[in-house]
Amino acid sequence: MQSLSLTRERSEVRPRAGWMVMGKRGRPSALEVCRVLAVFLSLFPSVSLQCKILKCNSEFWASTSNSGLEEEFCTALRAYNSCVRRTARTCRGDLAYHSAQHGIVDLMSQHNCSKEGPTSQPRAWTPLPPPPPPLLPDSQERSDGPEVCHYERSFPRNIPPPNYTHCGFFGDPHLRTFGDDFQTCKVEGAWPLIHNKYLSVQVTNTPVVPGSFATATSKLTIIFKNFHECVDQKMYHAETDELPAAFADGSKNGGDRHGANTLRVVEKVPGQHVEIQARYIGTTIVVRQVGRYLTFAVRMPEEVVNSVEEGDNQDLYLCLHGCPANQRIDFRNFKARAAEAHSAGRPRGATWVHGFTYQSAKAKCKERLPVEDLYFQSCVFDLLSSGDINFTMAAYYAFEDVKMLHSNSKRYHIFEEDDFMNNAAQRGKDLLSLFLINLLAVLLWIECCTGHP
Repeated sequence: MQSLSLTRERSEVRPRAGWMVMGKRGRPSALEVCRVLAVFLSLFPSVSLQCKILKCNSEFWASTSNSGLEEEFCTALRAYNSCVRRTARTCRGDLAYHSAQHGIVDLMSQHNCSKEGPTSQPRAWTPLPPPPPPLLPDSQERSDGPEVCHYERSFPRNIPPPNYTHCGFFGDPHLRTFGDDFQTCKVEGAWPLIHNKYLSVQVTNTPVVPGSFATATSKLTIIFKNFHECVDQKMYHAETDELPAAFADGSKNGGDRHGANTLRVVEKVPGQHVEIQARYIGTTIVVRQVGRYLTFAVRMPEEVVNSVEEGDNQDLYLCLHGCPANQRIDFRNFKARAAEAHSAGRPRGATWVHGFTYQSAKAKCKERLPVEDLYFQSCVFDLLSSGDINFTMAAYYAFEDVKMLHSNSKRYHIFEEDDFMNNAAQRGKDLLSLFLINLLAVLLWIECCTGHP
């Protein structure tokens, strides 16, 4: 009961800004429009590849970093608004674009800025900003923040700790969902990984080799939504060769609120490994760059995973429901064809287009992944489909993140048999649901016919 009351308490906190792929609380006609839009985005996810919203963001922050006058700030904000509006056509559906829209409205209100007025282009400033406030050590942090800003300590001691789940996205790309399903997907373009009341995560995947179905993550955007008493809204954005050690506004924590240090960015290896700790929602995120591409891993409480906005359709969020069926790659068929090519002994051996044989790919992956689980199999798949040896390390680090973030050590490894049984169980649930719906329809039809002769 305590956990449910906590959920109710947290659900009262409404985020001021967020990114919604689906409509919420809309009238039936609006809902239908949103469904059509969702289908369009699933069929043409690459429409946001040309989005230039980050240029607008960087110009705005550069022009206001040393501005002390409200008039100058409002002028820069109107210029920012004009820049964002010009990107509307190419940025619809992009996480950063929708965050900027909501952020502009908030800033206009906070600074009493009029929408009408001069919109001179932002000027580049080269100030020496004041040093950011030092991060508080854990002992100090535990003593000064409100209880609501420390997820685990907000639970009474007499109830069991919360259940944690894990989602990972890496390589070519491979997805481990919160339910421990393991999938290999195409998903070219911009796709949402997570979206709930507290944060949203979106990735952009680009082709690894021209003309191939193989893609990998080149951009990642995370929005932590405003949470009263604890943190301001913050956005983290990473791209290939740009893995920042701070949020988009240059800060490393959750802002100026009393519990701000319960959200912070920690750089583990410059340019290669960043960890984002969101203790107010019990969440840890790991972002890495391996070779030219990014990997993502998260540890999150089930309560937060399932904190869905009322009326929000979660079907497109990959960490929750996996990749759409038309975006999945049959891992077993690919493996069978690779093994068949190896055993056929063709004139050029079993060499695939990108230089690896099935056996040489297995040998290379075995160096880092001695257990032949689905992380090992994904490594082999990536080497055969792309020839990029860095994918070996991507699979290795993805499994290292599992060991750090997954709450059940018995579930670190996933094997093909486990994955097949999980999918079979899900299919069984779907068939049972379909049967019950049909049975209910028949019973209602019988009742209608017998009750109204």
